[in-house]
Amino acid sequence: MNISIITTHGSIYLELYPDKAPITVQNFSAYIESKFFEGLIFHRVIDDFMIQSGSWSPDMQFKNPGADIINESDNGLCNLRGTIGMARNIDPHSANSQFYINQKDNPHSDFKDASNPGYCVFGKVTKGIEVVDSIAKVSVKDIDISGTFLEAVPIEPVIIKKVLTFYVNY
Repeated sequence: MNISIITTHGSIYLELYPDKAPITVQNFSAYIESKFFEGLIFHRVIDDFMIQSGSWSPDMQFKNPGADIINESDNGLCNLRGTIGMARNIDPHSANSQFYINQKDNPHSDFKDASNPGYCVFGKVTKGIEVVDSIAKVSVKDIDISGTFLEAVPIEPVIIKKVLTFYVNY
């Protein structure tokens, strides 16, 4: 399965792996189909690490996601440069709508064992890694929204305009 994330910085094309992370890809696809991501921002951008989106609007309103899903991080995929993974809280099975794209290899985010479950990778960038790098270079600041601390929020919002599913014929 292939998708494009069209942002104010350009388009990022990804290939998703339903064979490696079926629940995660199905969950992500449902958000795409419902247009959940459209109009949201990359709300956590850390250069030389990753860019993250999936819950916040440009006016910093939180968009409530659906139910949490199980962590499929033990799927053999690693958090390498250009891979997409599911963000979560401390509970390993707390991922829902937030995702990230690795700007560099991040082996500390990989599955190690049950006590160090890591983060589920479910696809990779096939075109547009320069857009990921461009987003990672924007100026950021930390903010507090009614007691919710957000780290590394872009000063100028990086907005997701559309997320599209497409199929490639070989």
